[in-house]
Amino acid sequence: MNDLQVDLKGKSFPGVGQAPAHHALAPIRFSVERGQFVCVTGPSGCGKTTLLNVLAGLDRDYNGDIHLPRRPGHKQPVIGYVFQTPRLLPWRTVEQNLTLVKGHSSDLADIDELLKLTGLSDFRHTYPQRLSTGMQRRAALARAFVVKPDLLLMDEPFVSLDETNATRLRLLLLDIWHRYATTVIFVTHDLREAVQLGQRIIRLSAAPGRIDLDLPISLSEDERANAQTIERWRNRILESG
Repeated sequence: MNDLQVDLKGKSFPGVGQAPAHHALAPIRFSVERGQFVCVTGPSGCGKTTLLNVLAGLDRDYNGDIHLPRRPGHKQPVIGYVFQTPRLLPWRTVEQNLTLVKGHSSDLADIDELLKLTGLSDFRHTYPQRLSTGMQRRAALARAFVVKPDLLLMDEPFVSLDETNATRLRLLLLDIWHRYATTVIFVTHDLREAVQLGQRIIRLSAAPGRIDLDLPISLSEDERANAQTIERWRNRILESG
């Protein structure tokens, strides 16, 4: 099965002490075609990260069914996850961080390609603490794609960057994604970021999160780099409620 299919009946967390149970997600149902880039947005606490954790298999305590995309020949879906912080191992070089997740393959072609795409070829033997914040983010992108994931989950990976660097990394992400044709679920609070990246935006309501908007975004590469075009789409989404 190549499509991502989500049919959640809901997701709750048990209460602690006198606190009641927290209903994080209401029933949610959607599907994503293989290779589609979907941005999930919504207010803080609406269940965006909870949804990612369910999709990643990090949280299996839910009601419903999840069918993950899987390429022919794969026994299990390959999932990549990019977090809000790069989470690079500080005692390993950039290349070693990539090699670790790729496995003990002698073929370094994929690593070489991704280091070139992210502009890190000259820093392959550098430890993460010697990299700038932006370079660490690029290394995290390379690590996510080097396993050729069937599904790539991204949880606000550019949230701590200034807008100039964030924009550069978004465009870099799109360039790599076009080459690898990976299904992406990208969580963000930033509507401009969602418009710039997504082929489709799914917006969740306040908790318990439910889908209150599912909007296709049809923009060319040039339009995705145009601030005025992005702002027009952002206003359209805001006006939709």
